[in-house]
Amino acid sequence: MGAPRRSTALRSTSLEERIREVGLALGLDAVGFASASPTERTRFLRDWIARGYAGEMHYLARRVEERVDPRRVLPEARSMVVAGLACAEPVEAGADPEGSLGRVARYAGGDDYHDVLLDRLRALESALAVVADTEVRSRAYVDTGPIVERAAAAGAGLGWIAKNSCLIHPDLGSHLMLGVILTDLELRPDEPVADHCGSCRACLDACPTDAFPEPYVLDATRCLSYLTIETRSPIPEELREAQGDHVFGCDICQTVCPWNRSRPRRPLADPLGLRTRLAPRPEWRAPTLEWILSLDAEGFADATRRTALRRPSHRGLLRNALIAAGNSGDPRLRSPLLRYAEGDDPMLREHARWALERLDAA
Repeated sequence: MGAPRRSTALRSTSLEERIREVGLALGLDAVGFASASPTERTRFLRDWIARGYAGEMHYLARRVEERVDPRRVLPEARSMVVAGLACAEPVEAGADPEGSLGRVARYAGGDDYHDVLLDRLRALESALAVVADTEVRSRAYVDTGPIVERAAAAGAGLGWIAKNSCLIHPDLGSHLMLGVILTDLELRPDEPVADHCGSCRACLDACPTDAFPEPYVLDATRCLSYLTIETRSPIPEELREAQGDHVFGCDICQTVCPWNRSRPRRPLADPLGLRTRLAPRPEWRAPTLEWILSLDAEGFADATRRTALRRPSHRGLLRNALIAAGNSGDPRLRSPLLRYAEGDDPMLREHARWALERLDAA
């Protein structure tokens, strides 16, 4: 049985525009098209891993050839449909917080963006056969498969790769969640967007851990996002002070970017409530370090259910909060620090003792 016939209205525009219209109607903020062939940006991944910049993210090396050439994932693939969903607006902490706060990356704290975006992406994937009026082979990924999303997005004209290695959309900025549909449809790639970073070094100069050995190259092993989310090891002592109050991720190199300071120019419509789902839940809008350090395994599971905050694990989040407590200068945190300094977990015990020494020094 063939695919359902599309309407005359849908046939009046190009296939790419029809797919884009469906994607936007599903609540996505940007939809573009790229070739599934390898590019210079995907080939760069081999060198980046060889230089040791991936740290403990060994999964990147295990499937590096598939990341370089998406056709190894889906041999029939000819094109990529790349979608972007803007994050919710940041929520400022209220006045006079009851205790020192932990900083959480803007994209976290609400419903897990993997789930929110993948729901829309799969809906768009399901519509491809109807819109194209033919059988379609495809696979959809949101940070879950061997796809270099930012390279795909740059190839699809959704923005340019900036000096901080993030993708910047000309109108939406860089706080953009990305997803990719590999498909055997032959789709016309969108025109690339020129690099508009110019001589600006704001992101490079603002990084507290000097995680950029050169423009456009990130050493993940020094990045606070990697250190607080990906690694399961102790945080290197020489980087702990620079971690400041960050307990999950880091937005500094994006916050200082002029393209984010002036975008979006107007509030984005949210008819399907996608950004509402991404907005931080009440407990994560201004979490105190004392509260985070009080979470046991069950409390952590409840507080992080269906969020990206589960990624570092309960132990990892406690490790991060112990460092933030040491950097806080807040003597009220001595009691929870002492509890962990005398606990059974050797990594948490060492981090707590470091934090206590730092409090004493302050």
